[in-house]
Amino acid sequence: MSSRAAPKVAVLMGGLSAEREVSLSSGRQCAVALREAGYEVAELDARGDLAARLSEIAPDVAFNALHGRWGEDGCVQGMLEWLRIPYTHSGVLASALAMDKARAKAAFAAAGLPVAESRIVPAREAQAAHVLPPPYVIKPNNEGSSVGVYLVAEGANAPPALGPDMPAEVMVEAYVPGRELTVTVMGDRPLTVTDIVTPGWYDYDAKYLPGGSHHVVPAGLPGPVFDACMEIAGAAHRALGCRGLTRSDFRWDEARGLAGLVLLEVNTQPGMTPTSLSPEQAAHAGIGFAALCRWIVEDASCDR
Repeated sequence: MSSRAAPKVAVLMGGLSAEREVSLSSGRQCAVALREAGYEVAELDARGDLAARLSEIAPDVAFNALHGRWGEDGCVQGMLEWLRIPYTHSGVLASALAMDKARAKAAFAAAGLPVAESRIVPAREAQAAHVLPPPYVIKPNNEGSSVGVYLVAEGANAPPALGPDMPAEVMVEAYVPGRELTVTVMGDRPLTVTDIVTPGWYDYDAKYLPGGSHHVVPAGLPGPVFDACMEIAGAAHRALGCRGLTRSDFRWDEARGLAGLVLLEVNTQPGMTPTSLSPEQAAHAGIGFAALCRWIVEDASCDR
């Protein structure tokens, strides 16, 4: 970062993925917080001319508030490395690994972390017959925010017809019943566990529509389960080589005790509105939203 009195931060938001609207919300909130923290801020909708616009602005740091493909999968990180602009969150390899659910799960399993059984199959095969015994989930291998997720209930006679936007290959994953838990890791520090309470499936609407879910921070869990969530989140962050802020998502089947805890995925670009899960956890740890955004900027670098 340069020595100018007010470092210039380019907040990258929007972009081209299915999570564009969520990213715009995250980016705008972060831009407000960074101005409050004393930075000069430029807000950039990450379109095809992003490299040229960044070269014109010449920011000290790029704050990556993008979600989904092209912003969370190593693509924009590679461009920022090429331009030698220090950037936030995880680097090229960790971002690409985390976004590819199958490869991330392979890394987690190699590190001894609990994951659900899954397979990558052609979408036509997933629609033709049950790939796994129901209940199971069908989802894209490289999207977030529960985009394109189909829950196949126990006893279902046939798989669902998948929408036209589903990729040619999909992940079919055994359904894990129970509670939805999440842990934010800030640097090398797991913050706490949140219990996400929702009346139904934790889908896109439950995540982003008002009243879709309720967050219990910290989660009311047995001590060993709480501690295991914290430990596994830190280990998952390290297994992928992540940097900055991440959020690990879990399912926990209470009936099975510790054996019912399963790591679903690591999000390298967690939602960043003040009421998003990671800022909520930071607030519980005594870190306000502006301070969290400042920490993320100060952590930025190239060669991540």
